[in-house]
Amino acid sequence: MNPLPPPPPPSALPPPLPAGRLRTALPTLVRWPNLLMMLLCLALVRAGLLLPGLPLRQSLLAPRFGLLVWAALLVAAAGYIINDYYDVKIDAINRPDRLVIGRVLNRRAAMLAHLVLSGVGVLVAGWLHPVLGLVVLGTALLLWGYSARFKRLALVGNVSIATLTAALVLLPDLQWLLAGHPAHSAVWPYALAAFLLTVVREIAKDVEDMRGGAQHGCRTLPLVWGVARTKWVAGVFLACLALLTMGATGRLLLGGHWLLGLWLLLLVLLPLAQLARLLAHADRRRHFHHLSSWCKAIMLAGVLSMALAGGL
Repeated sequence: MNPLPPPPPPSALPPPLPAGRLRTALPTLVRWPNLLMMLLCLALVRAGLLLPGLPLRQSLLAPRFGLLVWAALLVAAAGYIINDYYDVKIDAINRPDRLVIGRVLNRRAAMLAHLVLSGVGVLVAGWLHPVLGLVVLGTALLLWGYSARFKRLALVGNVSIATLTAALVLLPDLQWLLAGHPAHSAVWPYALAAFLLTVVREIAKDVEDMRGGAQHGCRTLPLVWGVARTKWVAGVFLACLALLTMGATGRLLLGGHWLLGLWLLLLVLLPLAQLARLLAHADRRRHFHHLSSWCKAIMLAGVLSMALAGGL
């Protein structure tokens, strides 16, 4: 096995910024909008799918669930830090305005923050249940492997992040199952949908970041197969997601669940059709950035639909 790629040398980093920028740069480093989306997803899986009809105090403010949420968010934040740690040289080309490590936060402090956040998250999850601890530990290790190597390999990094996204959706259900309650079947279609949409978004991001990746030895899908073939791969995953959504929407409408069915039709299925059209015509970096933004919006609509799915 080849060794993990070393972090970039200090000489490759851009000039540092004033230390006072740290407070404003940290939210960017840990991707606070993504963390909020994760928080919303965990809350709606718990309140919308697992415990519908219960007061929010009982469903969302349960101490053990709160600790699980903290563990997941800490490990996710640590994952973003280690990702930027290994991507300084690539981000200096693709996203120079978003560089934090090496300009505001030195590399040693970034690594320490990653280890502390990951360690606390794993310990909290392990205290809740050994199985949860192993799952969160596996998540932290996969995030490290993704940042150091997997994201530079064709489709491997895309599938890794998509798997972690699906696991996030399943995490409250796993805690529920370990507490002796039956698993909830409605969680699995959401997890599968999250997996498929995340693969599409990650592929679009790889095309968007081709310039920096090509200069630093990455072997992502567009660099190996070319943009045209990569679009076909993304289209296959998008078609699978569309079929899944159409099947769920049809069953809901035929079963009389009009509100959720119309929500999926208007806010998920129709935007997926537009996403497919945009993918077919995309041939510029800005087009793929636009595709990534559409994926985020569709993901948000899908997450919010959980609030209407109680009792299914």
